[in-house]
Amino acid sequence: MKFTEEHEWLRIEGDLVVVGITEYAAEQLGDVVFVELPEPETMVAKGDEVCVIESVKAASDILAPLEGEIVAVNTALTDNPALVNEDPMGDGWFFKVKVDDLGALDSFMDEDEYKDFIE
Repeated sequence: MKFTEEHEWLRIEGDLVVVGITEYAAEQLGDVVFVELPEPETMVAKGDEVCVIESVKAASDILAPLEGEIVAVNTALTDNPALVNEDPMGDGWFFKVKVDDLGALDSFMDEDEYKDFIE
């Protein structure tokens, strides 16, 4: 897994990258009450706003960490946004993006670097 400074995690599955938020981010947000997901087949550029998360504390945007095509979204979050809090690193994922260059992931933090970053 790789991690961004915006507290997103990135997990490689073949030529896809699964994107979610870290446990740290989920704790900071508090109880998530709404998630607006992107449409599949949407092309995104790095830094594009892709999702909106609303919690009891704040609203936050999830940005595209990489350029590519959104190929799947976690529709379970529409009915149960609390999955983001219950299992942020697993069932609480947001979307999968197909990227042309998996080498771009090399610029993100690994788990040890991310732990140092949040301390």
